[in-house]
Amino acid sequence: MKYTTEIIIHKSLAEVIHKMNSTENMLHWQEGLVSTEHLSGTPGEFGAKMKLNYDFGNRKMALIETITKSNFPNEFHATYNTEGICNIQQNFFESITEGETKWISKNEFQPTTFAMHAMLLFMPRAFKKQTKKFMNNFKYFVEKGKSVGNAKT
Repeated sequence: MKYTTEIIIHKSLAEVIHKMNSTENMLHWQEGLVSTEHLSGTPGEFGAKMKLNYDFGNRKMALIETITKSNFPNEFHATYNTEGICNIQQNFFESITEGETKWISKNEFQPTTFAMHAMLLFMPRAFKKQTKKFMNNFKYFVEKGKSVGNAKT
């Protein structure tokens, strides 16, 4: 399954990238994220791996992020692997005006189990909804400076 989501953030490209290019900030806009763990490579650079641990109440999940392209301020690409699925994500950032930035996120989900294949087939909106939620949370964090995740600002 492939889809593209975009959002306009009412802050400069420099401000958006400053907030995006920070592991610590992820706790402020990714609801459910409880911890991160550097696994290998130079953090933030091509090939680096990080474990992201999520707690959604009745469901815990760990993702392995592998950076496939880090070309800030314009691009950041990574894969996210967890049991049953791989998310290939390409993020593009562009300055619209002095105080506005467009974030385009292209996602491809590849199931590795029959159960996930069925979930993608019957519930594609759930994946799109989660992507849009994280993007809206990031927008709120950047524009308002307030955390929507587990961290406190």
